[in-house]
Amino acid sequence: MLDGISLQLSGGERLTIMGPSGSGKSTLLSMLGTLEEPTAGTIRLDGIDPYGLNGNARAAFRNHEIGFVFQDHHLLNGCSAIDNVVLPALAVGRVSDAVASRAHYLLERIGLGKRCHHLPSELSGGERQRVAIARALLLSPRLILADEPTGQLDAQAAVRVTELLVELVSELGGMLVVATHAEAVALRIGTIRTLVDGRLVP
Repeated sequence: MLDGISLQLSGGERLTIMGPSGSGKSTLLSMLGTLEEPTAGTIRLDGIDPYGLNGNARAAFRNHEIGFVFQDHHLLNGCSAIDNVVLPALAVGRVSDAVASRAHYLLERIGLGKRCHHLPSELSGGERQRVAIARALLLSPRLILADEPTGQLDAQAAVRVTELLVELVSELGGMLVVATHAEAVALRIGTIRTLVDGRLVP
């Protein structure tokens, strides 16, 4: 259970949240991502309270303004890398030429431009997670949330994925919040705060 969390970020800021299993890291990210409504208090993104929106409006807000990267990449196994990247756009309509161009750009940036038509089963774990990052950034969200994004990767792949995530979010000028157990990952993100007994401490 979270207790008295107070958190404020500006564009370009990066925050790592650490803490033991069960401390509430995933719950906090779910609340920030409009997936789990808090029982008290408010959450605002650029002055908008997403929990004040109806279901469809909140889903649209989440799709455009918040990008998610999870420990499990959650790629669709029957879809190519490029098709997985454009999924957020398909959720709200067709894929425009501009969106398709951005998807190709992101795949080039993550080093998978020549593997854009490969299926997830044909990619390594680190490559699949990079595709998940590209998908999260497709619509240029203002807030990017990553929950143990390197938890299933070896140390070398974890460093590369973390560096790419930081680089791409910095290009975007967005806010990045990462929950992780890995100190090596945390040190590459930026400010570190710890969840202890439901409270966020320096």
